Amino acid sequence: MKLNLKNPIIFFDLETTGINIASDRIVEISYLKVDLNGNETSKTMRLNPGIPIPEKVTAIHGITNEDVKDAPTFSEVAKSLAREFEGCDLAGYNSVKFDIPLLAEEFLRAGVDIDLKRRKFVDVQVIFMKMEPRTLAAAYKFFLDKDLDQAHSAEADTRATYEVLQAQLDRYPNLENDMGKLAEFSAHNRNVDFAGRIVYDENDVEVFNFGKYKGQAVTRVLEKDPGYFGWMMNGDFPLYTKKVLTSIKLGTIRK
Repeated sequence: MKLNLKNPIIFFDLETTGINIASDRIVEISYLKVDLNGNETSKTMRLNPGIPIPEKVTAIHGITNEDVKDAPTFSEVAKSLAREFEGCDLAGYNSVKFDIPLLAEEFLRAGVDIDLKRRKFVDVQVIFMKMEPRTLAAAYKFFLDKDLDQAHSAEADTRATYEVLQAQLDRYPNLENDMGKLAEFSAHNRNVDFAGRIVYDENDVEVFNFGKYKGQAVTRVLEKDPGYFGWMMNGDFPLYTKKVLTSIKLGTIRK
């Protein structure tokens, strides 16, 4: 089924040095951009992460330190990448929990201002797990009756994700072909920050989603325990989480 788009949409996948949003880096990004007429453009680029790629991670995606030693850094491509992503909705596989938060971190480290929160996020994995809990390779086999060659290759995974979403819309008539509705359906929580450390409750109040203050309003916690702000700002939390926390503290966060 052809996607019903109100904005161009970018399907993307990252290969990284690990799974820590705050400290790991991108070593490869592949994206497939679909415009309002259904025209497709794609690009894959490897990046020098500036830190070593652990051997156990190389064993998963096959990218070595030697492969990226002469590649550009994320900072060197950040502005052009931001221009490509600007105004587009985003889609991926496990993207809401990992790829989007990590991409946001890389943009912040590069000093590039791109407001990803204004975009719609469609997570094909969440749709799939709610409908038919499986991996991406199994999703590809289930929906398209084909084997996914080169799994864990960013380029192969990106195109497979695009094809799976189209097939999901064909299979499930209760899935509305609207990026806003799909983003809402594929969301784990109503996140305030990308990592989901802070979420909106049923009254649209920002509350902590972890730790000893889980479920409590951020503003109330910061009032009764001012040191908690400093602990988070000095802790191993993603930069975007710290940015959101500061905005709440200053009373400037956008609803």
